[in-house]
Amino acid sequence: MRRLIYVPIIHTQIDMGSLSAQLEQEYIKKFGQAKWQEHKQAVERIWMEIEKRLTQLQTPVQKVYQDGLPVCGKEMELARDLAKKGSRNHQILLRLAQQGAELVGTEDPKLLKEELATISKEVGGERVSLEEYKKGVMERLEKRDDFIARRIDETLKTGETGILFIGMLHKVNTRLPKDIQVELFLDHLGQKEKV
Repeated sequence: MRRLIYVPIIHTQIDMGSLSAQLEQEYIKKFGQAKWQEHKQAVERIWMEIEKRLTQLQTPVQKVYQDGLPVCGKEMELARDLAKKGSRNHQILLRLAQQGAELVGTEDPKLLKEELATISKEVGGERVSLEEYKKGVMERLEKRDDFIARRIDETLKTGETGILFIGMLHKVNTRLPKDIQVELFLDHLGQKEKV
């Protein structure tokens, strides 16, 4: 049996890298400064809860998988860079690695570049129809989920426990082989599931 602890996440502003400032401006333009501050506080509360619950985790973790982390041979370097910039998510990855878990490249770099290009165009003002945009995003999300599921299947060995930090829109759990027992870490209301 293989276990995968499935942690749905919301990316922080730091995690958005070079698009961070543009995304903030777009959000404020649409919803206002007060809503932006509320959003940032909500994301911070979610990460505080994830950190708190991870300290209570009794199960040793052998593999760590991360939304947006490409298979590239520089996974630890990327995680360290974002952790130094203040990414709570990547600070957690480093702590798990220090406890003996292997940080595994999780995503197809080509699909990530396509995603970044789409977001950059949208934020940069290149508008396509909402229907066309959503269709492209969902098709790419499905391809990314397929790749992530294959990657977990290839690297998570019998008897091991992995942990996947993945954006809430992903559905990787529906694409995994049946011999991987998936356990939700938090549901959408922040309630702990069996771990």
